[in-house]
Amino acid sequence: MSVAKTILALGAVVLLVGAESCDRTITRVESTKPLSCADCHNASSLITGKQTEWATSVHGTGTAYLRATSADCAGCHSGNGFQEMVEAGENPSQVETGQTDPTRQDCRACHMIHETYSMADFGLTTVKPVAMFAVEGATFDGGEGNLCATCHQPRREFPEPENGIITGISSHWGPHHGPQSAMLLGVAGAGVTGPVSPHYGAVDNTCVGCHLGATDNHTFEPEVATCKRCHPEATSFDYKGVQTEIEDLGDQLGALLLNAGLINENSEDGHPTVTEAPVDQAAALYNWLYVMHEDKSMGVHNPEYARALLEEGLSRMGASAAVTH
Repeated sequence: MSVAKTILALGAVVLLVGAESCDRTITRVESTKPLSCADCHNASSLITGKQTEWATSVHGTGTAYLRATSADCAGCHSGNGFQEMVEAGENPSQVETGQTDPTRQDCRACHMIHETYSMADFGLTTVKPVAMFAVEGATFDGGEGNLCATCHQPRREFPEPENGIITGISSHWGPHHGPQSAMLLGVAGAGVTGPVSPHYGAVDNTCVGCHLGATDNHTFEPEVATCKRCHPEATSFDYKGVQTEIEDLGDQLGALLLNAGLINENSEDGHPTVTEAPVDQAAALYNWLYVMHEDKSMGVHNPEYARALLEEGLSRMGASAAVTH
């Protein structure tokens, strides 16, 4: 008997033995309804359209995810690290291990993909209120925007001076990237607290309401059309000149910091050039970094607080704000 015939014969024996030892009746189930997979994976652009938008977003591009090999960065810089952090009920400061194979913040970072194999898979991974781990007593509770605030929060507050000096300043000093939730709440600046932004209480789902808009735009780039829902007369994000004002104040403070040798350039790409500084200079530097380098809205997130932070910085540098518009 050939090898092939032997294998077939053995297979037949196994099938017969199995049939004799199994007393269950197997019934094939036919369904006239679409399978649950087809609820999502259909001919529409429901998924592919959002993937295409996301692929152009800051979350979907760049190499920041490579930082997630470090435990300090893993919870927010990688999609798989974020998933694990949320499932463990941790905040970014509690993550103890880095990711071996980090990913960008992809669909699974924010959505419950393939957990129910139904439309419920589009649900968000977390919408719990966010107790800020670096800002004592501050909690962000902005609906679906809580997902964003899980990571978009400061990693530190302005430190206490020792003998009038702030030490530990580095090129990564300041509240760290993405303190937008704190900006909305009016906290985490040096020497200034409040007020809470109108956008925090008035916009449904806070961050999500503005950045995804009516079309769930997954580039996350806000659109003036979304602003018009509350500000019908708006023609740009520079509503009532807020961005012009904040840019002017930031340029004034940045010029003083540059002349004092505290930053390498007066632009949003500017970084500290010192490792320590007198407390007033350090406070001015911290507030400038917060508004001009990290928040990135040029005052839109919280106009009054952004203005107060920069004016506090100018005061600490011994100057008053010059009106330029």
